[in-house]
Amino acid sequence: MKIASIVKFLAAAFTSLSFCLTAMAQADEARAKKIISGSCFLCHGAEGDSSSEVFPRLAGQHHEYIAKQLANFKSGARKSTAMRDMVAKLSPDEMLAVGKFFEKQSVPVEAPKDAGLAAVGKYIFHNGNKFSGLPACASCHGADAKGTATLPRLASQFAVYTETQLKHFNTRERNNDNAVMHAIVVKMSPLEMAAVAEYLSSK
Repeated sequence: MKIASIVKFLAAAFTSLSFCLTAMAQADEARAKKIISGSCFLCHGAEGDSSSEVFPRLAGQHHEYIAKQLANFKSGARKSTAMRDMVAKLSPDEMLAVGKFFEKQSVPVEAPKDAGLAAVGKYIFHNGNKFSGLPACASCHGADAKGTATLPRLASQFAVYTETQLKHFNTRERNNDNAVMHAIVVKMSPLEMAAVAEYLSSK
């Protein structure tokens, strides 16, 4: 009899917990949509498919990574006056909520604009360049280029944006992420940066 009562109690507790978690998730999503509709959508789109290739596509990006970048913009670790002003009032919880919303959105896949360039990029991404000592990008970002919670998803990212970030790592205009990137991009030629970016945009 006591065991049956305990089982019923636990079942009720788990049901209540599940309901609370669902309610919290819905509240976070509602808050994220409000934040995004207030400012983010202007550049990144309502669902993370940006209005311009200059701005990163956020759909499908890991929420932890998005939250980290927002926090870095707020602290100044990653330089951007526009983004710093945008995130100035966001709390860590709100940054995570925004990240989780974008992570759930579908990621568009497009054909490369330059198939030949993308073919060179595919080789570099998966094999590196033994002549310059450049390691394969896939060794960190994964063969599918979907990254991890701490490394960004690169698949389906705009080529223009990816190439620009590689250049910024090379010139040290960007210092907030893995320092290993500085050692890697210094071995990349402009052609290799453009090729890898073109390949990733269609992955």
